[in-house]
Amino acid sequence: MMPPETHHASCVALGDSAVLILGAAGRGKSTLALQLMALGGVLVADDRVRLWADGDRLLAASPPAIAGLIEARGAGILKAACQPRAEVALVVDLDQTEDQRLPDRDQIRLCGCDIPLIKRIDGPHFPAIIVQILKAGWSDR
Repeated sequence: MMPPETHHASCVALGDSAVLILGAAGRGKSTLALQLMALGGVLVADDRVRLWADGDRLLAASPPAIAGLIEARGAGILKAACQPRAEVALVVDLDQTEDQRLPDRDQIRLCGCDIPLIKRIDGPHFPAIIVQILKAGWSDR
């Protein structure tokens, strides 16, 4: 097994599945994580995420020093319930914006694992889309 990689990202779990949120500094990773937590998600990690492969599964965890902490711009560092690890089922790239109504599905390879990828979707429904993907996935239609 390869040693874990640390990525500048946030990660939130919903049940057994998690979303890994990527983006440059100030892009809104922690803000999106807080929105997902308000919809029932549980923080895995904020600011830095440890990632490693377990077979074809991508696992995520927080570095111990920041476990259970999330930055809320304008409010400071907040405490949060924290899930110790989760399987990443979806990656969100906040550096890119989706401009297609029905985009083709994309993937990203992390730690040798291919994970579904979506770009930022402008609109208040974006966190709900992520929750629904984690709960039920995509239609084959």
